[in-house]
Amino acid sequence: MALEMNLEPGTVSIIQLAWSRLLGFDDAAMAAGHGRIYREDSTGTLLTFVSLFGNEALVGPSWALDAARNLSGEELARHSTLLSLSLPHGGRALGEASLYFCDTLPSFPQEGPPVSSDPEHVRALERLCPPDDVAEVQLSSMEQNCILVDDRSDPPAPLAGAGYDIWGGILAHVVVLTAPDERRRGRATYAASVAVEEAMAAGLIPQWRARVGNAASQRTALRAGFIYAGTQTSVVLESP
Repeated sequence: MALEMNLEPGTVSIIQLAWSRLLGFDDAAMAAGHGRIYREDSTGTLLTFVSLFGNEALVGPSWALDAARNLSGEELARHSTLLSLSLPHGGRALGEASLYFCDTLPSFPQEGPPVSSDPEHVRALERLCPPDDVAEVQLSSMEQNCILVDDRSDPPAPLAGAGYDIWGGILAHVVVLTAPDERRRGRATYAASVAVEEAMAAGLIPQWRARVGNAASQRTALRAGFIYAGTQTSVVLESP
């Protein structure tokens, strides 16, 4: 996927700062233009590769860093590569995802369904959805939630919802869940836009992570105003 640099330079700098901290580097590490940076973490249980705005970072045990030095960023971004490197060390699949960010307020249609923050509406929405979707999104565990409801029913029925967790006091990591009967009707985009507006009002930069191969998630991100910025790939390792 081609890298689009349509975010404001100041936004890019803040995202680079946030991810430098999240990965355990100095604040300016992801913006230094060094190409690829490495951090040895022999006590952790993750091997993580991040490519962001053309810079790359790899965090993991020394054996993984040594094995990765002759591999390209394109290779390391593939889940299969990290899994192959880590299989002798008990590596297990975690995920290969695209990262998107947003720094413009979304545009809303003139009319939309009411929005609720009632935790019971979150739980009701999760009960309507397949268990795999619920487990992946984890909407009920988000710090902030906004649920679209149909107030014509009694009690109001949940249609879709979005929420976000705050990462490092800087990023709002946005997720979306839509009731099966309401999919392909623009509900996810509307819910995501509500979450984006709330996050930006709180001074946060919205972030979206879409698993590679999840075309619906990628489309929702783009429709909600997110811009592709890079990738994150991780595997879980045996405890040291």
